[in-house]
Amino acid sequence: MADTPHSDNASDEPVGLPERPRRSKGPFVVLGVVLVAALVAITVVLTGGDSDDSANGNTTVRIGTTEAGSDYWKPFKRLAAEEGITIETVNFSDYNQPNPALSQGQTDLNLFQHVLFLANYNVSNQDDLTPIGSTYVVPLSLYSNKHTAVDQIPDGGTVAIPKDPTNQARALLVLQEAGLITLKGGGTVLSTPAEIDRAASKVEVTPVDAAQTVAVLDSVDASVVNNGFARDAGLNPDEALFSDDPRSDAAEPYINIVAARAEDRDNQTYQRVVELFHHPEVQEAVQAESQGSSVPVKRSQAELEDIHTELQETVRAAQR
Repeated sequence: MADTPHSDNASDEPVGLPERPRRSKGPFVVLGVVLVAALVAITVVLTGGDSDDSANGNTTVRIGTTEAGSDYWKPFKRLAAEEGITIETVNFSDYNQPNPALSQGQTDLNLFQHVLFLANYNVSNQDDLTPIGSTYVVPLSLYSNKHTAVDQIPDGGTVAIPKDPTNQARALLVLQEAGLITLKGGGTVLSTPAEIDRAASKVEVTPVDAAQTVAVLDSVDASVVNNGFARDAGLNPDEALFSDDPRSDAAEPYINIVAARAEDRDNQTYQRVVELFHHPEVQEAVQAESQGSSVPVKRSQAELEDIHTELQETVRAAQR
């Protein structure tokens, strides 16, 4: 998932949102829906809430995202406009906001999350948002300002990881694959630091807000940084100490998606928006911005729904 870039369009300015809420004692985030509703209502007043501009022959599709400043939006919007589809981006500064906004009808689609994140949201909030298209997979990488190789990280060293549940678990799996920690039972897509076998691990793990994983680089031995935050900070993916493989079967839960409300899963305009994301011009911009690290993924809607359903069952089982 990407993070919090800036927009060059006045109507796409980031919504002024509070910092991500602290994680509760349970393993999953519970969202403040009432607060989100108020915040999104402000956004609609500022940017306009109509998604139908049929009077002039156009259809407007409002897409919630945390990456409205990404370069790929320019060709994406232009190609859509050529087909009578006006794409308006609504930018959020926190991962926890776009899904409630979509559920409440303040946006039509969102594009910011992977399948596992959506599954966790739906189960935790008894919602039924659904993936209608795939976009890409990006690696999750380990960076350091102090070391140039994993084996230089000392015994007892400190590594920061994102603390939101789905990215935290993926980060732990990255560290295990890099040989820095061992997870009891091998770990899962929902692992927590409590599952670290400390006696068999080389480093100490410190969860921090995802937005702080870059800021703490000078005070830790290494940090697992989401691709979007790494890009915004100018980190070179080629200089990462370690990355997971976005082409592996293990990366399937982390396929980034376009999500819609369940009643809109067959909306033909929204389906066309998904198709346009895979236009060569858009894909070229995505690759350029990710410095070649993203892997395009074009999975059928049925496949995505199956993956999503299975992941929701995994989340439910973990909550029992």
